[in-house]
Parts: sequence; structure tokens; C-alpha cells
Amino acid sequence: MTDQATRTPGTRGGDGFAGRVAVLIAILATLGTMFGFIGSAAHNNAALYKSNAAIEKTSAANAWGHYQAKASRQNLAELASGLPGVDREHYREEMRRYGIEKEAIRKEAERFEAGSHQWNTLSEQELHRHRQWAAASVAQQIAISLAAITLLSRRTWLLTLTSAVAAFGITLAFFAAVQADPLPFSAGPVLAALGAAALTEAFRRVGRKLTS
Repeated sequence: MTDQATRTPGTRGGDGFAGRVAVLIAILATLGTMFGFIGSAAHNNAALYKSNAAIEKTSAANAWGHYQAKASRQNLAELASGLPGVDREHYREEMRRYGIEKEAIRKEAERFEAGSHQWNTLSEQELHRHRQWAAASVAQQIAISLAAITLLSRRTWLLTLTSAVAAFGITLAFFAAVQADPLPFSAGPVLAALGAAALTEAFRRVGRKLTS
């Protein structure tokens, strides 16, 4: 009796099975590499945005320092205008000039602060996307390991678990690409994993019946 004849239908794969799993491993490896690369790019963007936020914050601090200096000079001009024997019109004109300059500086400082806040927001968004891409890449690596075990053990039921983990990672990558905001174990990725597992199991059972 040959080895093929002694196999339980649907539990062990032949040479065609090995080829299909090898192709699956290659696809998962490609996806995992892509997810890791995009995640690294998102991390670099987050660092760049954080640096821009720090620059804007420093510019805002400098502008507020300049604002305080103008306010102090305006106060001195106001005090000087009340002294006897001085050119009051001159100091009043100085007060008005410092007031105009101070207002322009205030607007500039607020603009720098708004820019810093915007860069910080972008940085946080990119960091979140980086975490999503990283989780998607890790899921693909786990799926590759499961597929390798499937190939070595010839146990077709492991493909169900492999499909579930791969679908979980691909769904996370999809949400990262469209800049959605799911948590790693929120309903979307989990439902995708369960759906992929159910579909794979259904195909496996059909294949078992056809070969029995």
C-alpha cells in the first residue's frame, strides 16, 4: 500500500499541497516586507513632524519673549508720559507704536503655537499608523511561521489558523492605509480573521469530501 493511500483525506497534503503552501509563504513574506517598509516610513514621518513641532514651539517662545519686551517698553513710555517737563506727545506716540508692534508679534506667536500643535497632531497620527503597520507586519510573520509548520507537518487544518492570522494583519494594513483608527484587537480585524478562518475551513472540508 502506498503512502498516498494510507493518508487520511483532508488531513495531509501531497506535492501539490506543498507547492500551494510555498506560494502562500512567498505572498505573505512579500506583504510582510511591504508593511514593514511602509511602517518605517510612517515612523520617519512622525519623527520629522515632531521636529517641526519643536522648531515652531521654539519660534513661539522667542516671539512671546519679544512680545514681553515690547510690553515693557510700552509700560515705560506710559510712565514717562506722565512725568513733568517731558515731551508727552513723543511718549504717547511711542506707546501707540509699541502697541501696534506688540499686537503683530502676538499674532505671530499664536501662529507659531498653532503650527506646533498641528505638527504634533500629525506626528501622533503617523505614530499610530506606524503601530498599525508594525502590527500588520508582525501578523504576517506569524502567519509565515504557521504556514511553514503546515508545510513541514502536512496538516491542512493549520491553514485555517494561518488564514485567520494573515487576514487579521491585512485588515490592519488596510485600516492604516485609509487612515482609519481601529485598535489592534477591535471588531474589524477580528471579524476579518474569523471570516477568513471560516472560509478556509469550508474550502478544506469541501476538498476533503472531494478526495474521500
